[in-house]
Amino acid sequence: MTAIWHRKGAPRAPLFRLTSEGVALALLAVLILSVSVAPMLRLAQAALLDDGVFAAERLAKLFSRPQTGAAIWNTIQISLASTLVSLLVGAIFAVIMVQTDLKGKSALVFAFVLPLMIPPQVTAMAWIQAFSPTSPVLGLLGLSMEAGTRHPLYSRAGIILLLGIYNAPLVYLALQASLRRIPQDLAEAARAAGAGPVRVLLTVILPLARGGMVAAASLAFVSAIGNFGIQAMLGIPARVPTLITQIYQQINGLGPSALPNMAALSLVLTALTVAGVLLTARMGERNDTRVDLGSRPLMLPLGRAGIPVAAMLWAYLILSLLLPFSALLQTSLVTAYGLPLTAETITWKNYVSALFQQVSLRDAFVTSLWLTLATVGFLMLASVFLGYFLTWRRGPLVRLLHFGSEAAYALPGITLGVAMILLFLRPLPGIGLSIYGTPWIILAAYVAGFFALALRPVLSGYAQIDRALEEAARVAGAGFLRRMRDVIWPLIAPTAIAAAVIVFMTAINEIQTSILLISSGTRTIGPMIIFLEEGGASTLAAAVGCLMILGVLVLMLLSTILSRFLPKGVLPWQF
Repeated sequence: MTAIWHRKGAPRAPLFRLTSEGVALALLAVLILSVSVAPMLRLAQAALLDDGVFAAERLAKLFSRPQTGAAIWNTIQISLASTLVSLLVGAIFAVIMVQTDLKGKSALVFAFVLPLMIPPQVTAMAWIQAFSPTSPVLGLLGLSMEAGTRHPLYSRAGIILLLGIYNAPLVYLALQASLRRIPQDLAEAARAAGAGPVRVLLTVILPLARGGMVAAASLAFVSAIGNFGIQAMLGIPARVPTLITQIYQQINGLGPSALPNMAALSLVLTALTVAGVLLTARMGERNDTRVDLGSRPLMLPLGRAGIPVAAMLWAYLILSLLLPFSALLQTSLVTAYGLPLTAETITWKNYVSALFQQVSLRDAFVTSLWLTLATVGFLMLASVFLGYFLTWRRGPLVRLLHFGSEAAYALPGITLGVAMILLFLRPLPGIGLSIYGTPWIILAAYVAGFFALALRPVLSGYAQIDRALEEAARVAGAGFLRRMRDVIWPLIAPTAIAAAVIVFMTAINEIQTSILLISSGTRTIGPMIIFLEEGGASTLAAAVGCLMILGVLVLMLLSTILSRFLPKGVLPWQF
């Protein structure tokens, strides 16, 4: 940039120097402010203001409706109750996996975490079909329901149970780190004082892990409150309204005219989420206990109890995996829903139709694939650069960008979808181009929603890099981009690639946000399950669900095979 002269013949130093580092930070600021911060501000404006004036009358009318109060109360009740179920199941599993010498842990954790990788709408459909009169597992046990019996999952209790089981792996993933920090010395001291394994668990392990349990409960609560797939598949037929299903139904039924009120409900949903996170964070601070990280991790011997404990865990996994997914597989292999699987009824036509004949499914899969790959590539690059600034160049702007990336991830997916519609419903100012109803609005939502998911592993990778290497390259004259390419990238690549795998597995079947952003010409594969089920094509929906599960399994197995190239601890089922 040309210098500014303060007197003839005497150059002054430039007021602003345009560097590659400054350009990178400016581009990150434009990206995060436009896809994360701007939608949230637009959401708040639409929810609270009408023509620039506080919409007191509209809001009073909205929140005085009985259905609004019922949706809020159901959301709170279901989320809290399911969190308790998740905490119970996930904590038991985490204690056994981390604190005992049980054999075969990798296979158990792999099976336990698997449902978390499967789209919730597929899980809900599998469980619905598992309790049908033609359920293969219940039929073998003589427990099949009679035709015409009210489905037990179409109820408030059914939603709570399924959300609790679905989010239990989240509790395990969040709690295991706290459990690993508990040193063996404390257990040995308790055992020397005459305490048995159960007393060690109650007096040593659980008190020291209270902070981790609170954090795990927070994750489960946030996931439950924003889980559209399970709430829609079970709650809508059961007529149990929640905030998330009411927003979806109102926008689909009334169109753009419902947006201001649905923005207000989205703010309530966000407020409940933030309140849960802040409350648990405060509780976590009070219950956080520091221990000596240099000690050996605590490991309780199971002895003769090892076989019964393993049998109990496998029994749970069989019931939570084999029961629903065998029913889903059976439904996908018959000619019509409800038929038993026999030599006469078995068919592959549903898979042939899903893979080759249904143009809408093929287009939805192709759209999902390229959107996910674009999101992964974009976020892998952006997270590496933002991670650099967050680690070594912190400042007010960098902290704002960090907040923006995290805030969008904390929003329930349906709220982010409403915010994106509000922001991009009209043509973009200055260029007159509208991205509403196109794949680009979904891409913007994916980038905003998954930024934090890509950034967190990268930040962990930066924490393990010695900055002296980067400073040495700077002293040697290497510019910013040269240092990023030749020094930083080779060191951070394994973590960045691991983050990319996580984002890919999460985004490829995403439904929470895209359910509101798809159009007749732009559909993704995640919402297709609900559309097929609502349209009566249950056998085709089951085939699509089985293909999704197969894809997740392939990705998880491929990650396991390539685990030696990934940072330790990235794959939770590796010990």
